[in-house]
Amino acid sequence: MDQIYDELRAALHSIWHRRPLALIVAWVVCVVGWMIVGAVPNTYESHGRIYVQLYDPVAAQMGMNGEDRQHDIDRVRDTLTSAVHLSRVINHTRLRQGITTEKQMEKAIQDLGTAIRVTSDQNNLFEISASYGSMALTNKENAALAHDIVEKMIDIFHAENAANSAGEVVDTMRFIDQQLNQRQQELNAAEQRRAAFEKVHPEFASGGESMAAQLVQDRNEERSLDSDIAAAQSALAVVNGQLAGTPQSLTGAAAPLSGARAQLAQAMGQLSALRARGYTDSHPDIIATRNEIAALRVQAAAEGSGGGGMGTPNPAYATLVSERADRQATLSSLQARRASLETDIAKINAQQVADPGLVMQAQNIARDYDVLKTQYDKLVQNREDLRLKGQVENAHDSVKFQVIDPPSTPRAPISPNRPLLLVLVLFIGIASGVGAAFVIGEIRATFATTAKLARATGIPVLGAISYRPSQVGKALQQREFKHFLYGTAGLGGVLLLLMALEFFQRAMMA
Repeated sequence: MDQIYDELRAALHSIWHRRPLALIVAWVVCVVGWMIVGAVPNTYESHGRIYVQLYDPVAAQMGMNGEDRQHDIDRVRDTLTSAVHLSRVINHTRLRQGITTEKQMEKAIQDLGTAIRVTSDQNNLFEISASYGSMALTNKENAALAHDIVEKMIDIFHAENAANSAGEVVDTMRFIDQQLNQRQQELNAAEQRRAAFEKVHPEFASGGESMAAQLVQDRNEERSLDSDIAAAQSALAVVNGQLAGTPQSLTGAAAPLSGARAQLAQAMGQLSALRARGYTDSHPDIIATRNEIAALRVQAAAEGSGGGGMGTPNPAYATLVSERADRQATLSSLQARRASLETDIAKINAQQVADPGLVMQAQNIARDYDVLKTQYDKLVQNREDLRLKGQVENAHDSVKFQVIDPPSTPRAPISPNRPLLLVLVLFIGIASGVGAAFVIGEIRATFATTAKLARATGIPVLGAISYRPSQVGKALQQREFKHFLYGTAGLGGVLLLLMALEFFQRAMMA
């Protein structure tokens, strides 16, 4: 511990003894450092924010949704710092001054690209910022130039998005028209090939449909007709059952059925209902109902033999007869249509078996025509939708821009932090002076304490003689000490002067 204390005393003594050297080094370092800090230009930054309204009811109904518009805006935002846009900013600001060669323009574009930032705070809120600082310009000119850069960037952002949709619509319309012309020529050629083939082979004319497709359609229709025929047969059986239990004429003033006749009509209706449900004649319910009908018919015949007189025509019987005729006609029509389908299917199958190569050629021709016709119709629909979209774009802008925060005029630089740098240079200068004095003291072969001398020589030191300066020496030491104080105070004064000058310049900007 004593050794460390002695070393510390020796170091402090060496530094203090060489304080003029430390002060000179500190002055040199501080002056050089302050000159470097003063040479760094102030950089000013300007900000501007834009709000973009993406939703519009009319545009949304036309298929121009917010996601598509957001994609377009993101694309413009990403390309906003491209070389083309940056060159436009340079040409419309004072950055153009002094640029005479293409290489200088490329360098200016590269520097400007690093100084501009386009960020998105939210989905539809964009912030554009630009920073600029040049020694060739004053602080006010640097601040004004940063403001002009942001303002021009906002103008480009608005112009690009306003013209983006119109340009895309025109380009897309031109492309679709070219495709339509090409598809129309191909479609006309396909129609001519099909007409020529059908003229030679009229049996393959199928209204533009391929033979395979026609066969599938006919079979599907045949299955549907089978279901309709089964339903028509069941409905006709119900009417026949009701008709069997209904008398043709009514006896007396009243027409209602009674006795065995009423029971017979009810049984006939039950039999028809069971058959409509799909029960066969071997089903137990069908057998029991038929036996009951046979017994009731015998009873109804016995009742009829004892009856007397002619009756009035039964209107219910006439209605059932008319309904039966309608259902028979419907069933006959369905059966005729099914027979026609069977004939068509058999004809197609026979053609496929007789000449499969010709069938394949007919199918290829029909398929090519169908594909081209579908593509042509789709392109026509797309062109009409796009034309209507362009009209909506021109008459009702679906994207609205609003400048929330106009480009700000900066009042204080964002860099460098000159007051902090000035203070830091002072501390570096003082540290450099102290370090220089300490190094010189270590290089020179002197000993500040007797203990250090004894350790260095290995010989015990009995004592030390103190230095007592004369009157002239004391006066010289006092003068040197005053000079040291003045020099140290001068460093602090220069620092305060530089700080005051910096804050004065900022106040002038405000």
